[in-house]
Amino acid sequence: MEIETVSDSKGMNSFILFPWKVYEGNPNWVPPLIREMKFILGDSNPFFRHAEAAYFLAKENGEYVGRIAAIIDQNNNNFQGEKAGFFGFFECMPDPAISEGLLSAASCWIKKYGMETMRGPMNPSTNDECGFLLEGFDSPPMIMMPYTPGYYLDYMHRSGFVKAKDLYAYLVIPDEVKAIERLERISGGIRKKITGLTVRHADIKKFDKELNIIKDIYNSAWARNWGFVPMTDEEINSMAKRLKPLLVQELLIIAEVNGDPAAFFMVVPDYNQVLSHLNGRLGLTGLVKFFWYSRKITGIRGMTLGVKEKYRKKGIEGLLYLEAFRAAVKMGYNRTEMSWILEDNVLMQRGCEMMGGRLYKKYRIYEKKIV
Repeated sequence: MEIETVSDSKGMNSFILFPWKVYEGNPNWVPPLIREMKFILGDSNPFFRHAEAAYFLAKENGEYVGRIAAIIDQNNNNFQGEKAGFFGFFECMPDPAISEGLLSAASCWIKKYGMETMRGPMNPSTNDECGFLLEGFDSPPMIMMPYTPGYYLDYMHRSGFVKAKDLYAYLVIPDEVKAIERLERISGGIRKKITGLTVRHADIKKFDKELNIIKDIYNSAWARNWGFVPMTDEEINSMAKRLKPLLVQELLIIAEVNGDPAAFFMVVPDYNQVLSHLNGRLGLTGLVKFFWYSRKITGIRGMTLGVKEKYRKKGIEGLLYLEAFRAAVKMGYNRTEMSWILEDNVLMQRGCEMMGGRLYKKYRIYEKKIV
């Protein structure tokens, strides 16, 4: 087995296409759009204004058998006050020797720059897909959530990695949410208690204005979360541009108090139900399929909930849930995933459980000292 460093577009194409080999015949894996992966891994991704990465491929008997990225994010290290590097985009065939070789290559590259810990998988950060699937292998992931083989967990332990943090996903069936009736009863009291509170759907026609409100809330609301790294304006603008075609304004809820942005809840249709039919390509045939299957989406993902600290524990979260689930039922969606939620974020977990949610998937992030 050899470990090659990706150094040209041909190698990057092999890196991007390798997962098709790992997941061949697996009905629960959703192929990513190839052009989206080229953007995420390319220089035009604003993440790489403050980060750098090296990409490695494992080759055995003339065939690629694994891949990994080694990543150093200066914004993470400055914000968290640590010397951490990351691995991401990890995939390998079922052989622990391949995993060991890939992790070793990433570790050596990260250590060369003075890092003391390696953590992952991050693809490429906590603001993107991250974690290995720990529980819930019997169903496909929702949009922007990973799906990985179970044997990756064993390979992490073999290589001396330990759990850094688990991430939870809850499944809610909107039609079965009895808590909506309770929220309906108490919503009036919450509105009276918080003078000047307004809860509304976003106006996609005024997207730039709404985006500024979300920016104001996001970095403030998440600042104390484990693994959080503030997104730059360029990163937020880039993600918003990519997500805008997928957004439904009835599912983007904003709360303000006397005009001050207080909270937002972003719910997106599960476009993985569309991507599963495209095999990574969006040509003319792919576009026809995209529009056809977009009309048949049955699930949504509660992707981001942010509440500024001074407005927490006042019931605003419940009003956001209420507006989102009202819209979901009205629009005919029959399942909602709330993800991801940190294993120690009890407040969010209780909110999901109040809405009738059940914990149905778990993901794990690993780390290892490399000094």
